[in-house]
Amino acid sequence: MTASDDPPPAPPEADGVFRRGGRLIVRSFRAHPLPHLLGITGANVFAVAVVGYTVVLGRVTDELIVPGLDGGGVDRGTALAGAVAIALVGVVRGVSMMVRRFFNFTAVARTQRTWRLAILDRYLDTPLAFYRSRPAGRLLAHADADVETASSMLMPLAFSMSVVALVVVSLVSLLLVHPWFVLVALVLFPTLAVINQRYTRAVEAPAARAQEWVGVVSGIAHESLDGILVVKTLGREADEVERLAEASDLLRRERIEIGRLRAVFLPWVYALPNLGIMVLLLLGALLVDAGTVTVGDVVRSMALFNLLAAPMEILGFLFQEMPRSVVAMDRIDEVLGSEVEDRPSDPPAVPAGVGVRFDAVVFAYEDGTPVLDGLSADVAAGESVALVGATGSGKSTLFDLMAGLMPVTGGHIALGGVDVADLGADGVPDVVAPVFQETFLFADTVRRNLVLDREVDDDEVRRVLRQVAAADFVDHLPGGLETVVGERGVTLSGGQRQRLALARALLRRPRVLLLDDATSAVDPVVEAEILGNLRRQEGHTLLVVAHRLATIRLADRVLFLEDGRIAAEGPHDELLGIPAYAALVRAYEGTAA
Repeated sequence: MTASDDPPPAPPEADGVFRRGGRLIVRSFRAHPLPHLLGITGANVFAVAVVGYTVVLGRVTDELIVPGLDGGGVDRGTALAGAVAIALVGVVRGVSMMVRRFFNFTAVARTQRTWRLAILDRYLDTPLAFYRSRPAGRLLAHADADVETASSMLMPLAFSMSVVALVVVSLVSLLLVHPWFVLVALVLFPTLAVINQRYTRAVEAPAARAQEWVGVVSGIAHESLDGILVVKTLGREADEVERLAEASDLLRRERIEIGRLRAVFLPWVYALPNLGIMVLLLLGALLVDAGTVTVGDVVRSMALFNLLAAPMEILGFLFQEMPRSVVAMDRIDEVLGSEVEDRPSDPPAVPAGVGVRFDAVVFAYEDGTPVLDGLSADVAAGESVALVGATGSGKSTLFDLMAGLMPVTGGHIALGGVDVADLGADGVPDVVAPVFQETFLFADTVRRNLVLDREVDDDEVRRVLRQVAAADFVDHLPGGLETVVGERGVTLSGGQRQRLALARALLRRPRVLLLDDATSAVDPVVEAEILGNLRRQEGHTLLVVAHRLATIRLADRVLFLEDGRIAAEGPHDELLGIPAYAALVRAYEGTAA
């Protein structure tokens, strides 16, 4: 196990399980009140029909079955009336059950959809730091397993809420038969409530830990599959299996503990109603012998207790699912409560020719690690600038800040005189197009990967492909522009993926183009051709993170970064007089050689 495999701490519990479960139910009701109300209405009608069935059964016993067994016989009208009464009650029970199930499942499905869309919307609005602090498997678990688990307690909700009406009507029915029968119910139902409450409290902690480990297991599986090339080339298959097995074993332990608690408590939940039936049978025999009640009254009461067993089990299932559901809802709320990017409703306009100004830019990560420290520089509109610096000097971070992927800690970055913070997450992409070393292509056609559902004619696409030296290899693909590339573009080489990513950025006609080692996998000769084409093209400002001498020489000017600041700037030949810069360039030349 590694540190990244540890589950995050569970959210602090300000309230108990029942109060949090109640809030979960209220949220679902507010989102979709109509199907919930119709489902509960059907459940309450079913509850009344259940009690009505026992009343009819008692009457049929006294007026049909007992006289028939005693040899006195019954007339045809009485028998027909009994049959019709049983049929009518059965029809009401059947229809109300259909209404309850259909609308309750509809409410659950719509609630799941609402929560999943809310999570997706928040994922789209969260800053880059949110994703860097969470593994992909955990994000998938929030939108899948957590939503399923959080809504699981809603499945028996309609029926469970009808239990109250069922118990009240049942007590009245039993009271009409004999007070002793009511006493049995008053002992039985509170006992069941206490058992359910104790079970709910006992199972909350292991349920919370199990839900956290679901996210960890999902994250390990996703990471192993996503990095399958590394796993296979380094022979880490056995190590990854062991890592997954360790996390799965911890998940298994928590779920076994939940199963153990269920084995302790649930048999009592299922046995007590049957125990109540036995008590009613013994008590009813004594009362019938004393002439206080009839055989039909006893049958009616026993049938009522027998029918109450299923609703009580459903209510028990609600309490079983409640701890897992509220824990999953806490995890969902953690996502929904995360910080979102600033998206101004009306971002200011940026002029056609966009220069870039860095004004005392400061950036540090959340743990306090400094990256940029008062960086200041100006890039003129239409200028091509190479950023050169040792690893960790802040080049890629500076590009992330320019692209609006992260906010600056201090200072300002202005695009055409407009602060990046004022443009917001929606305004920056209209101006800046970053292309990074690691490219991403969708498992779709080449054309759709380039245009991303925008209306772009084929002539424009091919013009841009020629500009990035990609037209020839695209034409030689089996389907040309309509060739479907594999997931992440795995069917293409690294250099081909990088050229398509660069073409995708150019099709947006950006006013500022950022290339962060975006041609590192491209042949140096082809790279020089691409950068030369980009430099000659008018209408955009070009900033390039450069690690090749040829790339540096193509730039109008070089910004030399050191310790988070601009240590020097100017043409390449002039900067060679700076020992640190000259040493870095010599290292680049040695690497190229």
